[in-house]
Amino acid sequence: MRVLLTGHRGFVGRHLHAALDARGDDVTGIDLIDGRDALDLFRFDQRPYDLAIHCAAIVGGRASIDGSPLGVATNLALDAWYFRWLIRTGTPRAVFFSSSAAYPVALQQPGEIHRLVETDIDLANPGKPDATYGLAKVVGEQLAAVAEAHGTRVHVLRPFSGYGSDQDEAYPFPAFIRRAKERQDPFEIWGDSSSTRDWIHISDLVGATLAAVDQDATGPINLGWGRATSFDELASLVTTAAGYRPEIKHRLDAPQGVHHRVCDPKRMLDIYQPKITLEEGIRRALTT
Repeated sequence: MRVLLTGHRGFVGRHLHAALDARGDDVTGIDLIDGRDALDLFRFDQRPYDLAIHCAAIVGGRASIDGSPLGVATNLALDAWYFRWLIRTGTPRAVFFSSSAAYPVALQQPGEIHRLVETDIDLANPGKPDATYGLAKVVGEQLAAVAEAHGTRVHVLRPFSGYGSDQDEAYPFPAFIRRAKERQDPFEIWGDSSSTRDWIHISDLVGATLAAVDQDATGPINLGWGRATSFDELASLVTTAAGYRPEIKHRLDAPQGVHHRVCDPKRMLDIYQPKITLEEGIRRALTT
């Protein structure tokens, strides 16, 4: 296939690029790192592609979500031009990466864990998502439905906590790995550490994305294991694998985000079975 991949130098984009290359697809990558702005392409380019995958964005780590609401909100403009471009060029297939941040924060509070299912977001009445980042993703899903109505099949994916060895340290997993490699003691964790996340390795995130395209999977799809892991548990797994037991220091003054963010992965499991457990992902990261 002729594939347009925006943000191809970012964490998800570069892994998708490698996977698409390995399949023999003809990939055109667009990234600000190379001096090429996806917004310019969406506004002016008319070239046809068989598939477009949109990864270009202001990324939504916790510090970015809480500390730069205007910055992450600029994704609204970029995504709007993406969907306008899809319709204008008649692109037949497309991927839009939404986010677990699109889910209502009311469903992610302390207490019993609610495993988020795709129907928990009603696009006609979506509830309050996680800050402007989550709001931009909800609007993106609404615009994806408009593009679908104009003839573009849009695969909407909602990744949960994607991670990998080469991820930026603005995210918790690589920060934990670095601290463990340095054998930091005490070991610092933001928040009270009882909050939980649902971790999915980047290779499985990519595998599930391509499976959704190949199998023409419809509707939004959660990407995750459905395994609730607290930050205390993550720290224990990482430090045990690194061979030491530090004191844990909780940074209660640091951003924490919602309390529980765990998915129901049934829709994903219909098309793709994840392969890299959290324990294996930690082992790989520590030995990289």
